[in-house]
Amino acid sequence: MKVFIAGGTGFVGNEVIRQLTKAGHEVHCLVRPGSEAKLAVIENVSPFPGEIGDVNSLKKGMAGCDATINIVGIIREFPGKGVTFKKLHYEATQNMVQACRETGIKRYLQMSANGTRPDAKTAYHKTKWQAEETVRQSPLDWTIFRPSLIYGKGGEFVDMMADLVRKLPVVPVIGDGRYRMQPVAVGEVAQSFVKALAMPEAIGQTYHLGGRASYSYDEIIDLFGKALDRSPVIKLHHPLLLMKPAVRVLEHFPQFPIASDQLAMLLEGNTCDPAEWAEAFDIKPADFADGLKKCF
Repeated sequence: MKVFIAGGTGFVGNEVIRQLTKAGHEVHCLVRPGSEAKLAVIENVSPFPGEIGDVNSLKKGMAGCDATINIVGIIREFPGKGVTFKKLHYEATQNMVQACRETGIKRYLQMSANGTRPDAKTAYHKTKWQAEETVRQSPLDWTIFRPSLIYGKGGEFVDMMADLVRKLPVVPVIGDGRYRMQPVAVGEVAQSFVKALAMPEAIGQTYHLGGRASYSYDEIIDLFGKALDRSPVIKLHHPLLLMKPAVRVLEHFPQFPIASDQLAMLLEGNTCDPAEWAEAFDIKPADFADGLKKCF
């Protein structure tokens, strides 16, 4: 099968491409000019220069393909650079759906996010919902995946947390650290996309992807400490009454590591019931405590 993918040069996208090519598929990958080196796999992969905002470049990459995968997404906005949730979640999906319709491709897989809903508090989740609605209202044979926090070797989350634990004598924690996460392995996410291509029963379905168990943020820090032989990890909890206004002021500086939307999502937690997904795709979700050890 020939598969077109947008977002293939990122952490998740590269793993999806690895598994697609391993399964014998041929991949057409949208690549922003200058980003070719970010493709981890080149065998059986044809890069197509273009932009997610240009429907014509999408159509060129999709020509001759049997299915399309959209993994484009951002976790933080930089409006001065034209990097916004509306542009890269909602409008990008509109363009992908339009290009699919005009090239005659029916099978379409979309990566959304756990917590996406119409009454979401954050622009991140709201635009993810708008993107989902665009897909659901289309005539395509769609499947939507909503993963929780995705982790794996070389991923931003693992690298960031490892740096904190390795380099800081005291790890800062916003709030009480009790908000829970249920990280899912990047390999399991990619496996789901690949399997879905041959699963007509997945058409019209939305799946939640999560790990075997959830952990509080404090517990996750401790797991990093054990994996890096840095136990015990000393933590310093910062009151929300001080951190929320500080983040609102400092988020305008690109160097500051967190924005208000990210803080809201962190405090909201990121857990789900992955049973339906695990059964449908015959996947046994890994426990984050076990999976993390394989990242180092």
